[in-house]
Amino acid sequence: MSESIKKVVIVGGGTAGWMTAASLSKYLANKDTNITIIESTTVGTVGVGEATIPNIINYNKNLGIDELELIKATQATFKLGIQFEDWNKPGEKFFHPFSDYGMPINNVDFHHYINRVNAQGSQLNIEDYCFPAVLAKQGKFAQPHPNPPSPLADYQYALHFDAGLYANFLKSFALKHGVVHIDAFIRSVELNQENGFIKSVTLENGDIINGDLFIDCSGFKGLLIEEALKTGYEDWSHWLLCDRAMAVQTELSGEITPFTRSIAKAYGWQWRIPLQHRMGNGYIYASKYQSDEEAERTLLSSIEGKKIKDIRKFQFTPGCRKKVWNKNCVAIGLSSGFLEPLESTSISLIQSVIDKLLTFFPDTSFNQHDIDEVNRLHNDELIHIRDFLILHYKASKRDDSPFWQHCQEMSIPDSLAHKIAVFESRGHIIIRESESFEPASWLTMYNAFGFIPKRFDERTEKVSIDILIKNLSQMKGSLENAAKQAITHTEFIKRHCQARPL
Repeated sequence: MSESIKKVVIVGGGTAGWMTAASLSKYLANKDTNITIIESTTVGTVGVGEATIPNIINYNKNLGIDELELIKATQATFKLGIQFEDWNKPGEKFFHPFSDYGMPINNVDFHHYINRVNAQGSQLNIEDYCFPAVLAKQGKFAQPHPNPPSPLADYQYALHFDAGLYANFLKSFALKHGVVHIDAFIRSVELNQENGFIKSVTLENGDIINGDLFIDCSGFKGLLIEEALKTGYEDWSHWLLCDRAMAVQTELSGEITPFTRSIAKAYGWQWRIPLQHRMGNGYIYASKYQSDEEAERTLLSSIEGKKIKDIRKFQFTPGCRKKVWNKNCVAIGLSSGFLEPLESTSISLIQSVIDKLLTFFPDTSFNQHDIDEVNRLHNDELIHIRDFLILHYKASKRDDSPFWQHCQEMSIPDSLAHKIAVFESRGHIIIRESESFEPASWLTMYNAFGFIPKRFDERTEKVSIDILIKNLSQMKGSLENAAKQAITHTEFIKRHCQARPL
C-alpha cells in the first residue's frame, strides 16, 4: 500500500533550492513531512538571474510575502518589459511589454485593425497602444489599479532583484516554516538496487541522509538527475549558438529604468539590469565566433559606471534534460537544463517546475502516469520557449558578422516555421498548450522584425476607416496623457519602497 511522502531532500541552495524549499514548506505545512535542504557554502552559485517575468508576482503573493518588504530587502526595481536594441538592425530598438496591445473590437484582435489602417498607407506603431510600453518610454511607473477604469490600463509587471538577496529572503522564510538546513558537501549518492531510485546521499563527514523524494537543485552538474540517474540531455546548440556568458556588477549611473535592456552585439547580446544599489551587466556570446578575451573586451568597453566586482564567467550547453522528473528525483533550476536569459525565463522555469510538482505531488508509489504527464508538460513548455528565442535570432536582419549570417541562414524547427507561416498568411497568432508567452509577446516579435501579414481579418471592415483612424488617434492620446501623469520610476521607488542599506 502506498504511503505519503515523509522525507523530502533538496540538494543545492541558491535561487532554485530556496524557492523550492519555501514553496514546499507552505504546501506541506500541516503534514507529517520533513524537508531538508543540503547546501554547501563552499560551492558557489551562478546567481546572475536578476530579471523576472510577471508570474514572480503571483509566486510571492501565494507565499504570503509582502511585495514592498521584499523589494526593500532585495534592492529590487520594477520591470515593465524588455527594451531590445540593435536586434533587427543596428540603431533600431523596440519594446517587449507585459501587456496586450489595445483591446479586441467585435471579437477581432486589435492588431488586425492596425494592419488594416497601415495597409492604406499609414505607419501606426503598435507600441503606442500599450500602456506599459508608453510608460517605459517616459521612464514612468505606476502600479496597476485593482479595478482599472479601462482595459487599456490593465497590465502586468515583473521585478529586477539581487538573486543572492532573494535566495536569502526565501531562506529565512523556509527556515521559519520548519525546513532543516544542512551546510555540507555531498560525497556520494546511493541508489536502491531493486528499482534504481535514489535511496540516500552521503555527506563529506560520513552522515547519511535518507529520503523519499529528492529535488536536484545542484546546478549545471545535475548531481542527482544526471550523475546518479543518467537521465540524458537534449542539446539545442545547433539552433541557439550562444554558449558562454560573463557577468559584472557596476555602480549606478543615471536614472533607474523600469525595464531590462537587451543590446545585440556582433557575436551575441548584452544585458543591463538596474537594481537600486547597482547595475547588473552581462554578455552572452557564441564561443565558435568569439574568443573569451574578445568577449571580455566587448563587455567591459560597453558598461557604464565603475566596476564593483570581478567578472564572473560560465559556459553552458543550451538545451534540457530528457526528463525533468526521473524516478523519485525532480530537477529544478539549472540542473534541469538552460536556455539563455534573453527573455528572463530562468526563474520562471523554476516556478513552473515547482507548480507542476505541487499539482502532481507524489506518494511513495510514484505513479508513472503522473510523472510522464509532468515531463510532457515541461518538455512542451521548453520547446515553446526555445522557438520564441530562436525567432529573435532567425528574424534579425543583421548581417555584420558570420554569427548573424549563420542565424539567418540556419534551418529552424518545424513548429516555429509553422507559426511564422500562419502569421504571415493572415495575422493569426498560434498559441499552444503550456506556452510561457502570451499572444502579445509573439506579436511584439513579429511586428518588430517586419513580418507583415498578407491580409487582415475582414471583420475589421465593419468599422469605417475614418472612424477607426479617429478612435485609434484618441486611444493613443489617452495613453500618452495617462503616462504623463505618472511619476518617474525612480521617484516611485523613493516614495514607496526604498531599499534598506546593505
